[in-house]
Amino acid sequence: MSENVWFNPLRLGRHCVMPKRILLLTFFYPPDLSAGSFRARALVETLREHAGGAVQIDVLTTQPNRYHEHASETLVFESGDGVRVRRIHLPAHRSGFRDQGLAFVTFAYQAMRHASDERYDLVVATSSRLMTAVLGAWIAYRQSARLYLDIRDIFVENLGELFSAPVSKILMMGFGALERWVVRRADKVNLVTAGFLGYFQPKYPERSFSQYPNGVDDDFVDFTLRRYRKNAAERPLQILYAGNVGDGQGLHRIIPELARSLGGEVHFRVVGGGSRLQMLREAITSGGLGNVELVEPVARGELLGLYQQADVLFLHLNDFQAFRRVLPSKVFEYAATGKPIWAGAAGYAAEFINSEIANAAVFVPCDSLGATEALRRLKLEQTSRPEFVARYARSRIMRAMAADVLQLVGAN
Repeated sequence: MSENVWFNPLRLGRHCVMPKRILLLTFFYPPDLSAGSFRARALVETLREHAGGAVQIDVLTTQPNRYHEHASETLVFESGDGVRVRRIHLPAHRSGFRDQGLAFVTFAYQAMRHASDERYDLVVATSSRLMTAVLGAWIAYRQSARLYLDIRDIFVENLGELFSAPVSKILMMGFGALERWVVRRADKVNLVTAGFLGYFQPKYPERSFSQYPNGVDDDFVDFTLRRYRKNAAERPLQILYAGNVGDGQGLHRIIPELARSLGGEVHFRVVGGGSRLQMLREAITSGGLGNVELVEPVARGELLGLYQQADVLFLHLNDFQAFRRVLPSKVFEYAATGKPIWAGAAGYAAEFINSEIANAAVFVPCDSLGATEALRRLKLEQTSRPEFVARYARSRIMRAMAADVLQLVGAN
């Protein structure tokens, strides 16, 4: 559809009420592969379903770039059914802090340029590393628009883990000031997990925060269970990890040791990419570990097939203090498959998995001995979890979140 073709209220008659204009800012959007991408699309679809012609939505995002190995160009502009999506081209970059900073500056500059051509009633920013929230706050401020923030990570606290002093202190002071500005500027703030409340509530006691989590995507709500462990005695236990391979996951600190100690009893398949993939690859090569397979990121349909083949799903968070507050989005789709879950986690994630998910074994992050003991506790069988899937179905969560967003423009 042509870029200039857009909903024209004049066609409906002179008594037509102008639809509310909503801008959604997200660094990732389908066909990019990430939890933030799928969440953003689900929110857009639900907003349109909930409000119909009462809203027009513009999405400013990037060309697929979540994984360097899976990056591919797609349509720069799409328009239809009251939604326009513009994807901004970024310079080639990897997962390093500097590269990501340069990529974001490109996105922010282009996003501000395109947004300045329009007038919005509401800006919605979904942000994992704070700066998309800052960008949303700036655009909303310039346009006197209302602001809804969807916070998916605690960026400032993470800086203390990623950098040593005095660099970490300087960065935390600077980004901390930005965080205070955006949180206080926002009309509503959603936290993607209740674990974040322990950080945000003491810092902003005057604010109330909603908690709409990632939830179980429709693809996993309909996940079909297959017969478990065919020819189990003839092959190693198939262990699958699917997701990012970065500092936050710390796979390079746990998988090589587990592969070495468990030997032929297991076969690890790691599907994904990230800043620590090369370090993991080097550890596998130097250790001569033939029971670890590295697979590049795959599309959702292919990933479902890999889940079907697995005997156990593996999850791991690095032993950073800041990660005691997070809840990986992967937890929801893992649980929906009915597969046993082997998880290295602490803090809120450990509490959530232990209390909410049957047939899941949790161990202290980076503790290979504890991990082996946890593996022995798992029942190697399918575990139907219908109550969990119903409670955390993304469609249900997004309906509530969309209603919360639309309250800001009176379109609900």
